[in-house]
Amino acid sequence: MKNVNILAIESSCDETSMAIIRNGCEVVSLTILTQMDTHAQFGGVVPEIASRMHTENITMVLDETLKKSGLTKDEIDAVAVTYAPGLLGSLLVGLECAKAIAFTWNKPLIKVNHTIGHIYANNLVKKMQFPLLALIVSGGHTDMVIMKDDYKFEILGSTLDDSIGEVYDKVARVLGLKYPGGPNVEKMALNGSCTYNLPKPVNDNTYNFSFSGLKSAVINLVHNEEQRNNQIRKEDLACSFQTIAVDELTRKVELALKNTGIKNMIVAGGVSANKYLRNQIQELCNKYNVDLTVPNLVYCTDNAAMIGAAAYPLYLKKEFSKLDINASSQSQLH
Repeated sequence: MKNVNILAIESSCDETSMAIIRNGCEVVSLTILTQMDTHAQFGGVVPEIASRMHTENITMVLDETLKKSGLTKDEIDAVAVTYAPGLLGSLLVGLECAKAIAFTWNKPLIKVNHTIGHIYANNLVKKMQFPLLALIVSGGHTDMVIMKDDYKFEILGSTLDDSIGEVYDKVARVLGLKYPGGPNVEKMALNGSCTYNLPKPVNDNTYNFSFSGLKSAVINLVHNEEQRNNQIRKEDLACSFQTIAVDELTRKVELALKNTGIKNMIVAGGVSANKYLRNQIQELCNKYNVDLTVPNLVYCTDNAAMIGAAAYPLYLKKEFSKLDINASSQSQLH
């Protein structure tokens, strides 16, 4: 079978990234240009700045990606791009670039859902085996999904309020940690102990998640202690928060593994880079003899390699897009 090389573009937030992916699993080249240092000055991503920087950087990223690959445009079989969900202005920069490349190079265009891209990042480690249980944890999502085949999604449960990544960032802010908040909370938690009594999230037998109560408890605790002029033991509070939050994820995963009997599992999304979460999920999978796959760290956060991996099954089914497709800030798995 002929090798399929897909040029993929990702610009949904504050990373300008392109990659060339062969057969949905081999990374020929990957370029990620982050804006993290710029947005750190503001404590979070500023959408207008993000889209402007994508515009300034995207042709340079394309040149670098092609140079590293050693391929010519004639060896590219399709162009894939994130069209949703994400920051609308940022998405549009990548989408219009992809349209221009597809038109001028006469290549088919493939639109990819960013969240599905995170799932297919696992194919860059090893080919996903179905049926599988997917835990999607990011700044925008906390979902548990069953996949019985490529692009066949059955949503078991989702967050009822805040996503796990969003809560990590808000806890980081109240603890005075710099952007990006999630990784800094994790680092701080390593030096702490679970000494703060925080409420457990909703304790039911559904597959849904809830983190707003935990978030509010941390915020209120910090404010109350500050008003009393009491010193916050930040490392202990970070550790207490992380332990409760990850315990909620693992408890629901264990419920799903017991009830479904599924023996393959993946974790996807930016929060899958969290080592404490990885270790807890791995212990759980060992307990139930489940094969666990988690992406390499470089593929956990936003990157174009995962978009190319997710585009490959669509290429095989010839599910191509017209040049009039538009970006969307929100989108469901499909």
